[in-house]
Amino acid sequence: MKPEQPEPEPQGAEKAEGRPLGRRVLLGTLGLGALGVVAAPALQKGMEGFLGAVSGKDPTGLTGLLPNGGGFRYYSVTASVPNKNAENYRLTVDGLVDKPTSYTLADLRALPQTRLVKDVQCVTGWRVPGTPFEGVRLSRLLDAAGVRAKAGAVRFTCFDGAYTESLTLDQARRSDILVALRMQDKPLSHDHGGPVRLYVAPMYFYKSAKWLSGITVTEHVKPGYWEDRGYDVDAWVGKSNGRDDDPTS
Repeated sequence: MKPEQPEPEPQGAEKAEGRPLGRRVLLGTLGLGALGVVAAPALQKGMEGFLGAVSGKDPTGLTGLLPNGGGFRYYSVTASVPNKNAENYRLTVDGLVDKPTSYTLADLRALPQTRLVKDVQCVTGWRVPGTPFEGVRLSRLLDAAGVRAKAGAVRFTCFDGAYTESLTLDQARRSDILVALRMQDKPLSHDHGGPVRLYVAPMYFYKSAKWLSGITVTEHVKPGYWEDRGYDVDAWVGKSNGRDDDPTS
């Protein structure tokens, strides 16, 4: 997932077409990232099209640190990500639950939707203010599955084949955590993690896993892709990763 921006472990990432990008390389490109949200709309539109065309051929993921439309940067930890749509998308909910479930995109759209408008803050420093996300509260899916008493965490996997994330069960049940289907009042595009992504409003954006495909209830938190590379597991905006940004939720 882009830290704008899945039970594969680091070895799963190594099997992906692109070599995963390390934290040191990512932070070393902040000079490029500073250009992100100041680009004129016409330039952003042209850049978005260019990055969409070349990102699949960029095994480093560094194209993700260039400006992109809407103030976001395209970023992926693998060289390519398959496209999913209403016909072939599935989201599984399993693990320590009484009723494992598989949702189609139509199933998710039929559930009650929640709209949140919050700032998005990346751990690399860029921020996009007032970004609308809309989707199903994660707590609703957990309740429908029937979480077992010994559960304490939730693990997320993604159909890029490499990215993972985790939250404690208490964090996952917050009202500002969504399984998001829309962003900026439009269906989630592939580049932004569509058709379905996680949205964790109060945490740095690397927690909001793109291309979401699996929700697994577990006993304990297991560090995700970027935590294995040096980022904090509890990624509260302004209270982690050595940063003092204003909170987003």
